[in-house]
Amino acid sequence: MTIKDTPEEWEIRATDTPFVGNKTSVRTDDVVMPDGHVARRDYQVHPGSVAVLALDDEGRVLVIRQYRHPVRHKLWEIPAGLLDVPGENPLHAAQRELYEEAHVKAEDWRVLTDVYTTPGGCDEAVRIFLARDLSEADGDRFEVEHEEADMELARVPVEELVRGVLAGELHNNCLVVGVLSLIAAQHGDGLDALRPAEAPWPARPFES
Repeated sequence: MTIKDTPEEWEIRATDTPFVGNKTSVRTDDVVMPDGHVARRDYQVHPGSVAVLALDDEGRVLVIRQYRHPVRHKLWEIPAGLLDVPGENPLHAAQRELYEEAHVKAEDWRVLTDVYTTPGGCDEAVRIFLARDLSEADGDRFEVEHEEADMELARVPVEELVRGVLAGELHNNCLVVGVLSLIAAQHGDGLDALRPAEAPWPARPFES
């Protein structure tokens, strides 16, 4: 048996969109199950996201601390953002987010991993990039607002983040997946063996 996720789509008898928000919506599908029964499934429709694990020459990860209202927490996270434009190149979006949230640029970009954040209730797909060879970005800092106006930045050793993840002290999905994937890659074939930054992403096809 090959352990690999595969695309598949079951028959939909009816569909409705009872809620449309600014960035996301909620969809209700009547899906035909393998036994022939029709089951109703509600889920959030999401444009997709990118995240950046920015690793400096001292082995520290650039993290931000931001208030997240749905979970009533200030979470330590890695820079991330929505794919606002359909078909947008995820690498360009990741470079934009790293600039806007941390005023940093990177010369070396690779795909660290691709994930569905909550596939039981949302179709959000996230591509997490590894960014290296960091330096201060040119130009003025991006003007932030709302939750981002209270954002804190830090550079934290990878080992400290791993400890926090395993101790249940750090909870952000992209940070957890990104940090543990980084460790796995370092102990596997190495970071230079990761996929190129422009690797295909079937979950969110993009223009080069």
